[in-house]
Amino acid sequence: MDTGKQKRIRVIACGMIAREVLAINEQLGLDHIDLKCLPAEYHHHPEKIAPAMERAIQQAQADGFEQIFAGYADCGTGGQLDRVLDKYGIARIEGPHCFSFYFGNEKFADDSDAMMTSFFITDFLARHFEAFMVKPLGLDRHPELKEMYFAHYEKALYLAQTDDPELTRKAETAAQFLGLPFERRYTGFGDLTPALAALE
Repeated sequence: MDTGKQKRIRVIACGMIAREVLAINEQLGLDHIDLKCLPAEYHHHPEKIAPAMERAIQQAQADGFEQIFAGYADCGTGGQLDRVLDKYGIARIEGPHCFSFYFGNEKFADDSDAMMTSFFITDFLARHFEAFMVKPLGLDRHPELKEMYFAHYEKALYLAQTDDPELTRKAETAAQFLGLPFERRYTGFGDLTPALAALE
């Protein structure tokens, strides 16, 4: 029997996509979705994602959430994240990483050869390039490391979630800093929108 009451759903997401999850929730009126974020810097330490996700799942269960969804792709965990999610019967966003689901997983797979040589910039990375990439990798102190880290890339591809000229300027500046040709493609939120819209 349908009582008309929506389930309480917690999305446990990477901090890199927090703004996007909140924007989709607002656009679609998903007031029943509660967002909990794990630190964005786990992007640099994917071995931390699965253990942190398990702790967050246990906390969400203790908090009484009836459904939990992982706002992550595999994100470099080599299947470790999926092993944790399978243990608790929890689904996640399809795809290997956020660049793929923003682009659209199917289109990303079809263009995989070109994608392999692209350094991806999202809105998050455009906003936080210095704090999230330059300083943690030591590129401000050791500019010679740019060649080591980025020599195999052929271009910087900005996957834009929003039409924001200021973010485009920042993304292009990041590409110039890395010495890479710049390309911009507007993706919107890609496969993230239907993944969240399906939660009920």
